[in-house]
Amino acid sequence: MNLCKTVLTMKRLLSTALLTTAMALPASASDLRQMALDYFEPLPSTIPQMPDNRVTPEKIELGKALFFDPRLSASGVFSCYSCHNLTTGGDDNMSTSVGHGWQKGPRNSPTVFNAVLNIAQFWDGRAEDLKEQAKGPIQAGVEMANTPENVVATLNSMQQYRDWFASAFSEETDAVSFDNMARALEAFQATLITPAPFDAFMNGDEMALTDVQKEGLVLFVDKGCVTCHNGVNLGGNGYYPFGLIEKPGADILPEGDKGRFAVTETAIDEYVFRASPLRNVGVTAPYFHSGNVWDLKVAVQVMGTAQLGEEVSDEEADKIVAFLHSLTGEVPSITLPVLPAETAATPRPTTEVMPN
Repeated sequence: MNLCKTVLTMKRLLSTALLTTAMALPASASDLRQMALDYFEPLPSTIPQMPDNRVTPEKIELGKALFFDPRLSASGVFSCYSCHNLTTGGDDNMSTSVGHGWQKGPRNSPTVFNAVLNIAQFWDGRAEDLKEQAKGPIQAGVEMANTPENVVATLNSMQQYRDWFASAFSEETDAVSFDNMARALEAFQATLITPAPFDAFMNGDEMALTDVQKEGLVLFVDKGCVTCHNGVNLGGNGYYPFGLIEKPGADILPEGDKGRFAVTETAIDEYVFRASPLRNVGVTAPYFHSGNVWDLKVAVQVMGTAQLGEEVSDEEADKIVAFLHSLTGEVPSITLPVLPAETAATPRPTTEVMPN
């Protein structure tokens, strides 16, 4: 209840503070930009660096090969790219992903674009960073269904991979390891940054947004969306109850998925999820962890009712959606890697479905 009061109080303060800005929008785009800078950050101009995993060209190239290599899966069918398609928004545009043995996963696949800037990975934040996240799907029975030992054996069976690992981790005697695989994948994913028109606006180009998008930005802040969706990724940096004011139906909020509670086993974390980062949200339908809402306008209106306790009109929702499309960024140019050929020592693929 205290959290509910806090959010509602913040909403009222935001509404009061921004009323003048909203009314003055046509006259002063610079005021609007300054307001935006109070809540959001433009994307970094260089590749983000991790203090415990320095990004190097060698790690990036190795990570790119690993990202596209289906032989990291037990079946030899699924790669990281299978659920994080870089040509369709960095996700798979499915309600929930299909994995090993054509099993369906429990949650919608988040976009990989700009994920390096999130506070943690997965909807429940169970992975501290992309290194830890990379290990999860590879070992999950419903996803890639592999083991660290089999992955290392696969990589060691190909001389080109041994050479790439030795180059990327030259300080190590035995460079091919499951941990180093995860480090290389993190380094590659750190390059997947998508600068958008909103970044141009934040950096001083006041014409980068249309008038409707600017009106949508004012509404986004004025309605209180900014309470959870702020920072560089407009989300991805905090945890909040889904259904803070009004709980959605089981089609949107499945009763069996209690979110962060599975990580912390703390009652207050039931139905708590990491706020979804909104960059590229216009091309990453369907929405929410259940993946059961396919229309962005509907998603905006659901959030208005569930999180803010108010109806968002069709006209308001259209303007907010227009603003959200200004977050659709430019995808980095990526040349597909030519992967090493398997050898007689490469473990053979299996389609056996193991208990999860």
